[in-house]
Amino acid sequence: MNDGTAHRQAGGEADSARGSGPRDDAGYRRETDSMGAVDVPADRYWGAQTERALRHFDIGDDRMPLEVVRAFGVLKKAAAQVNVELDVLPAERAELIVRAADELIAGLLDAHFPLSVWQTGSGTQTNMNVNEVLANRAIELAGGEMGGKSPVHPNDDVNRSQSSNDAFPTAMNIAVAEAVTRRLLPAVRHLGAALDDKAEDWAEIVKIGRTHLQDAVPLTLGQELSGYVAMLEEDVRRLERTCGDLYPLALGGTAVGTGLNAPPRFAEAVAARIAELTGLPFTSAANKFAVTGAHDAMTAMSGALRTLAVSLFKIANDLRLLSCGPRAGLRELVIPANEPGSSIMPGKVNPTQCEALAMVCVQVMGLDAAVAFACASGHLELNVYRPLMVFDVMNEARLLTDACRSFTDYLVTGMRPDLERIEGYMERSLMLVTALTPAIGYDRAAEIAQKAYEEGLSLREAAVGGGYVTEAEFDRLIDLARMAHPHG
Repeated sequence: MNDGTAHRQAGGEADSARGSGPRDDAGYRRETDSMGAVDVPADRYWGAQTERALRHFDIGDDRMPLEVVRAFGVLKKAAAQVNVELDVLPAERAELIVRAADELIAGLLDAHFPLSVWQTGSGTQTNMNVNEVLANRAIELAGGEMGGKSPVHPNDDVNRSQSSNDAFPTAMNIAVAEAVTRRLLPAVRHLGAALDDKAEDWAEIVKIGRTHLQDAVPLTLGQELSGYVAMLEEDVRRLERTCGDLYPLALGGTAVGTGLNAPPRFAEAVAARIAELTGLPFTSAANKFAVTGAHDAMTAMSGALRTLAVSLFKIANDLRLLSCGPRAGLRELVIPANEPGSSIMPGKVNPTQCEALAMVCVQVMGLDAAVAFACASGHLELNVYRPLMVFDVMNEARLLTDACRSFTDYLVTGMRPDLERIEGYMERSLMLVTALTPAIGYDRAAEIAQKAYEEGLSLREAAVGGGYVTEAEFDRLIDLARMAHPHG
């Protein structure tokens, strides 16, 4: 196998090895593990344990996210480097592992990670998939024979000082922290900035407010949007705080948290190296028993993602309401016409970006429920729902990232106010009568509103005609700008 072809093959080709039908011996090599020999496709870097997992966990179409695989590449690189420093791994073997890990991190080995999410709850199959791929690639780099486990062994060398029980949660935390900090947070800030620009531009557009979906007192369109901006700013702060819970890592605790088979100082040194490689402030968890037996940090992160989804759900539905029409709805906002809205009604434009974002939010809320159940299901020294957790949390982050960017670019930046419609609602609103209450009292103000409604009068006609206030008093009290800014 050469560097230029095999590790760039499409990921889908990995599925060709699934099943146990007739095989062309020329296209396979013999790999072994503690249970015996297994035939593996000759053009794949994985080994016997991965091949067994392909056969035994042929469940659904969900694959372990590649972000998790690449996070494994980071931790395996860091572990190899620290193992050399601690004199438990020869430098020449470590260098081969590091070279292979760099290819993995760069995405050059993606086709060699075919495993289903639905595997053992500790993630052992994925950890071994990584160990085998890195070992065989390292052997190839050294000019050796793949499957021979020399000069690099998947367990003794690539997995040195580690267990699946501390490596998988470490990869989980790295993958999720990077997804949130590198991709999701910029997307949320992008949406917040676009809404803030609109809020500033529309700061002086006074419109009718609505509570209980009924007319209320005025505010400006800018004030209305500023509420959305503030919600997203708090979501960003919440996500940033919650990322802090992901930074303490389990690596170094090995099988049950005691650190058996890991050298002294390994945990602290490998966490520092991971922090150096990622640019994120990862540390060694003070109590490894907590981070192998439970995953409260993942629960908190999923909860923060759910809270963002709740915020976005409100924003999407508010903008959907404000843009409904064009002739028989509120139509205070005009949204971009991105595509035809109906296969039967010509000229129809639908709030498709609002609908897509709202569906994403509902999906995230559902995924969060699954994550909470999984995180609550740790038994004694190990939680065995880890692949589900990371798969769902990564899906939450990815969906919210993509939906925020789509919503921003294809709706928010192009929406505009319908000034004529907004002014018309203001002129007809009966709730402006609230500004008369301090001068004439609640009961008399209610009489004016009721009279205007029942007799089809404007508020001015009802108030002045009924002798409640003079024209001058009405004009002084019903000051729209002052009603929207009563203290400024």
